[in-house]
Amino acid sequence: MINTVLDQASGLRRMNQNNQAVKVIAVTGGKGGVGKTNVSLNMAIAMGQQGQRVLVLDADLGLANCDVMLGLRVERNLSHVLSGECELEDILVEGPHGIRIVPATSGSQNMVELSPAEHAGLIRAFGELNADYDVLIVDTAAGISDMVLSFSRAAQDVLVVVCDEPTSITDAYALIKILSREHGVYKFKIVANMVRSLREGQELFAKLSKVTDRFLDVSLELVSTVPFDENMRKSIRKQKTIVDLFPKSPAAIAFKTLATKAAKWPIPNQPSGHLEFFIEKLVNR
Repeated sequence: MINTVLDQASGLRRMNQNNQAVKVIAVTGGKGGVGKTNVSLNMAIAMGQQGQRVLVLDADLGLANCDVMLGLRVERNLSHVLSGECELEDILVEGPHGIRIVPATSGSQNMVELSPAEHAGLIRAFGELNADYDVLIVDTAAGISDMVLSFSRAAQDVLVVVCDEPTSITDAYALIKILSREHGVYKFKIVANMVRSLREGQELFAKLSKVTDRFLDVSLELVSTVPFDENMRKSIRKQKTIVDLFPKSPAAIAFKTLATKAAKWPIPNQPSGHLEFFIEKLVNR
């Protein structure tokens, strides 16, 4: 059983058929409403515009929203893959600028609590994906559930999205605390979202850093300050991303800059990311 699982892990690392490692970025935040999916999709599409081959995994497995935010028609999702009705490749939906999306299920408690057999099925699905990708962006659910923690510790880079609200800072701290103390994640990239100015973004980062520096052994890096932008609401209503609909707006420029930075983040030589938490859970059981 363990050998089979490890074989699946090896296949998972070869998502890129040229045997080059795939950059895995988890976008999380602890609190809902901080703009995680907006960050995920705008960064993904900006990367697509820059020539990157991007796959987005909607990892809010019970409350899908990536496809809704882009106005995409989805006929099948991850639940159909796990039930054996189709392959992962059959459910991929193409978004703007060639990005692909793995749609999750909406309103399904079963998808939130996957069994070991379903974990194995998902491993095989990613291992057998016949396509080359440069980047896998994982848009996690809100909160600090086991699934959110697992996706986050599986990634090579963890982007924590925060906004200037006390609950956002508190929840981001709680997420960072659990990931560092219980799962060995010590480096976090911070996105200050919906801020009124660069200075406000820096002050928000300073608030979070002050408490983590005092109580945790972690390293935080402010990688983006995304300004509050009225065009964001307009783009959401039209089910488009701001980088597509209002490419010269302040928030769109910030997302494009973030995408350029993210494309240059190094990929570790040792195997990491690529949803290997599924492997760990199966082996441990």
